[in-house]
Amino acid sequence: MSFFRADSLAMQFGGIKAVDEVSFEVEAGEVFTLIGPNGAGKTTIFNLVSRIYDPTSGRLLFEDEDITEVPPHEIAGRGIARTFQNIELFERATVLQNLLLGRHARKRSNFLEELLFLPKVRRLELEHREAVEKVIDFLDLQSHRDSLIVNLPYGVRKVVELARALCAEPKLLLLDEPSSGLNVEETEDMAFWIQDIRELLGITVLMVEHDMSLVGAVSDRVLALNYGRPIAMGTAGEVQAHPDVIAAFLGG
Repeated sequence: MSFFRADSLAMQFGGIKAVDEVSFEVEAGEVFTLIGPNGAGKTTIFNLVSRIYDPTSGRLLFEDEDITEVPPHEIAGRGIARTFQNIELFERATVLQNLLLGRHARKRSNFLEELLFLPKVRRLELEHREAVEKVIDFLDLQSHRDSLIVNLPYGVRKVVELARALCAEPKLLLLDEPSSGLNVEETEDMAFWIQDIRELLGITVLMVEHDMSLVGAVSDRVLALNYGRPIAMGTAGEVQAHPDVIAAFLGG
């Protein structure tokens, strides 16, 4: 039984094959990373997994269930959450409010119950807030709890977006270039968080990343792509040394 599998995945935009017959498996508890030059198809694969795009062909299986045609709004409820390369937070809301939005996938009340604010709703509200506070503590965001996103530095915003994804209690976490825009110290902190997410929370991570120092620090396995096709798979060191990967990154 594979935890997550992409089977002959393809995505075509007009005459352009953004993803061309890509297959890989992610085992439970590992950090699996996609690398490649710009235009290699990495983020397109993420958009296929999170169901923003429908694949031209191929299948996606999560915990041996075919999710290829699952509607996008149901993906978080199935246990898959993601971050974005460009931060997607509500800037005029507080950190706490943004994280509570991450609990939407765990909603278990209906409109009428919420309108009447029944005891069940009050109990669930407490559960959601307790879950959010645990994530705030886990990522050391206590001092920013009531801050508006617009007033926070970029590095903190990246951690808040990671926190919001964790609030959905995912089994599989998709991280789209988590080090993008971060300095060296912030990237080292991000590596620390990713390792703790895997080791302490037991969450499997599928990551897209350009920073090879971060890739080498946290990845169990790496898949290199170029022009939408796989060119090498293995450990970070093995993939970095592969001649096709060197040629893809250096333009050979």
